[in-house]
Amino acid sequence: MRWRGIISGDHPLVENISPVQVWEALQSNPDARLVDVRTDAEWNFVGMPDLSPVGQEPVLIPWQVYPTMQVNGAFTEHMRRAGLGGHHHVYFLCRSGVRSLAAARAARADGFAHVYNIADGFEGPLDGERHRGVAAGWKAEGLPWRQK
Repeated sequence: MRWRGIISGDHPLVENISPVQVWEALQSNPDARLVDVRTDAEWNFVGMPDLSPVGQEPVLIPWQVYPTMQVNGAFTEHMRRAGLGGHHHVYFLCRSGVRSLAAARAARADGFAHVYNIADGFEGPLDGERHRGVAAGWKAEGLPWRQK
């Protein structure tokens, strides 16, 4: 795990959780949900977590809208429409943990009490050969994933 802990600054506190810890939470907590905040292009071409072993699907809500990459102004409204509420423990995922942190902070600011950022995201940082998905993150941890 590359980074873990509480991220604060001028924003609501959000804890970083390793992908393995998220997988364990999804298996043990019936109120745990994974929200993938990447874009349609990433879901289609890079892949996504396969939550079928825990009887779930990831909730797909882009934090930024492709191709303009403007922030989705209705993000938390989309969370509510997807059935997410204050009792859920929501784990946010993006490529490397940056957009998901912003999304988690926005959700916390809008009243979602149990929000977490998935450290290193789906693909993690670049390795020495400038490849993602090897050094850290969901894929590098060997957690279930699939192509859409």
